[in-house]
Amino acid sequence: MKRCDATHRLLRDGVRMPRILYGTAWKKAQTATWVERALAAGFAGIDTACQPKHYDEAGVGAGIAASAAARAAVAATSSDALYLQTKFTPLAGQDPARLPYDANAPLAQQVTQSFAVSQRNLGREHLAALLLHSPLRERAGQREVWGAMETLVDSGHVGLIGISNCYDPAELQRLWREARIKPSIVQNRFYAQTGYDKTIRSFCREHGLAYQSFWTLSANPHLLCDTTVLGLAAAYARTPAQILFRYLVQRDVVPLTGTTSEAHLRESIEVLAFELDAPDAAAIDALL
Repeated sequence: MKRCDATHRLLRDGVRMPRILYGTAWKKAQTATWVERALAAGFAGIDTACQPKHYDEAGVGAGIAASAAARAAVAATSSDALYLQTKFTPLAGQDPARLPYDANAPLAQQVTQSFAVSQRNLGREHLAALLLHSPLRERAGQREVWGAMETLVDSGHVGLIGISNCYDPAELQRLWREARIKPSIVQNRFYAQTGYDKTIRSFCREHGLAYQSFWTLSANPHLLCDTTVLGLAAAYARTPAQILFRYLVQRDVVPLTGTTSEAHLRESIEVLAFELDAPDAAAIDALL
C-alpha cells in the first residue's frame, strides 16, 4: 500500500483516502446536520449509499453544501478536497417503494441510473469511490454490475471502485482475477464472527486494497472493556475507542464512525494525532 501522510492513504490514480471516514447510515432527517458537524470537526471523508432504505443521500449532499469547512476546502484546491464515496445497492437490499432506479432495467442500466441519482443528491459530477453494496448471488449479474462500474471509472466520473459486505475470501479473489479494473476497496463489518477478516485483510495488504471497517465499536464492546485496551487508554490518556481506532489505523484499516456525538467526532479525529508503540499495538493483535 502506498503511503501519503498521517491523515490520508494514496490509492489508485492518486486518489487520497482519509484514514478515518464518517458513515451516514440510519441518520434519516438528521443526516445533513451530522454531516455538517462531522466536516466542522475535521472529517475529510464521507461514506454514503444510494439506498433510501438506510441512507438519506440527499441529506449528505445538503450537509456538504451547508458546511463552511467543505466550502473552504474546495476553494483552496482546484479539485475536490473532500473524499466522497457512495454505493450501488442491488435490488435485494432496497425498499421496493423507494427505488433509485428502474427495477426492470438491465443491471448495468440500474448502476448508471443509481449513480446519476447519487450525482444529483451529492451535487458532484465526480465521486472518489463507488462500491457494490453487497455481492450478487449470480456471477453473471455481478460481472455485469462490475462492468458498469468500470465504465464509470473509464468515463472519469468515479475514481475508485470496490465492494462491501464481502466476507468470503474466495469471492474477493475471484473478483480480483476477473475484473478489468481491480477493486481498490473492501468495506466490511469488523467483528469476531468473521475472525475480523484476517484472510481478507491480508489479501488487501498484499494487493494494495484499502480495507474499511464498519460497526467497529458497536460490534466490539468486549474489546473496549478488555483490560489490555483499558490499560492502554489510561497510559495514553485516551478513550478505549480511540485506542481501538488508532490500532486499526496502524494496521492499515480505515475505520468508519457514524457517531452522533460532537465529543466523539472530535475524539475520532484525534486518533490521527498520536501513535501506539509497537509492543502496545502487538498486545491488541493478540485480542483479535
